[in-house]
Amino acid sequence: MQQEHDVKQQSQGAKLNERGVERREARAQRILDAASTLIMRYGYHKTTMDDIAREAGVRKGTLYLHWRTREALFTALILREKIAMAEDIKQRIACDPAGATLRGVLKYAALALMQRPLLRAVLLRDTEVFGKVVQREQTSALSTEVLAGFTTYLETLREQGLVRADLALHTLGALFSSIFVGFFLAAPLLPNAFKPSDKELAELMAETGSRTLEPHGPLPSRALQIASQTLTQYLDNSEAKAQERLDADVQVASEDDLPTTHLPARARRRKGGRPKKLKSAAQVVEARHMYVDKTRSIEEICLALGISRATFYRYIKGSG
Repeated sequence: MQQEHDVKQQSQGAKLNERGVERREARAQRILDAASTLIMRYGYHKTTMDDIAREAGVRKGTLYLHWRTREALFTALILREKIAMAEDIKQRIACDPAGATLRGVLKYAALALMQRPLLRAVLLRDTEVFGKVVQREQTSALSTEVLAGFTTYLETLREQGLVRADLALHTLGALFSSIFVGFFLAAPLLPNAFKPSDKELAELMAETGSRTLEPHGPLPSRALQIASQTLTQYLDNSEAKAQERLDADVQVASEDDLPTTHLPARARRRKGGRPKKLKSAAQVVEARHMYVDKTRSIEEICLALGISRATFYRYIKGSG
């Protein structure tokens, strides 16, 4: 009987833990949704953690249960958008036998990007929207890996005779990127009489890419199958890498950890006052790093470290 009781308790505990994880993940997604709305409305520099917490309907300290800094939160937002876009492109090319050609990729990637203004800002390096986060993301290890995967895809296209053989790989990549980015940059500058719809823009991009980079004549069905497999593998890997980094960056602490993200309660002693807290070298270094980084206010730093303003100033001055 005792064994059955223990098994039942373990099962109930596992279910409660699972529900807790799901609740925290849903909360993280709600916070990211709020951040997305505010960034598009006000831009990166004018969006504060206070604003995000208010929009998401949570305490500001709750944000730090998931992300240590505002920059980390915005980076997570970019990663989430990249994962969604990769999935979108896969679904689009799956419905088109020629979807894995450069023509298809240009068309479907453009249509997918048009649905994601935040990623569009990343592509165009819109510093008003995302600040320095955009520049750092473009040079991140993940972006380097994704670029290497895309180069492998271009190699496959050339081996299968689906792109011009007289162009070097780096030339193919440069032309592809110039066509893709160039159309997005030019579209807002066109006179209204010449301004295409989103669908027309994607078609024009695809047509330009095809005429510039692909050989003339029919495309072998076997070559198209191989290209489709390679592209799908590339998108799967890109999606998996982004998800891996997102999972590694996001802290999913429980609500029980919340006291570490706000100031400790005032102690009720005979003389009153706040209980003294032993400082560690790591905490001092973290406080100084946050202060130099300039991405968080002093109040936010104190909330994240669970210290008072007086303690913070002692850390910065090197005394205490």
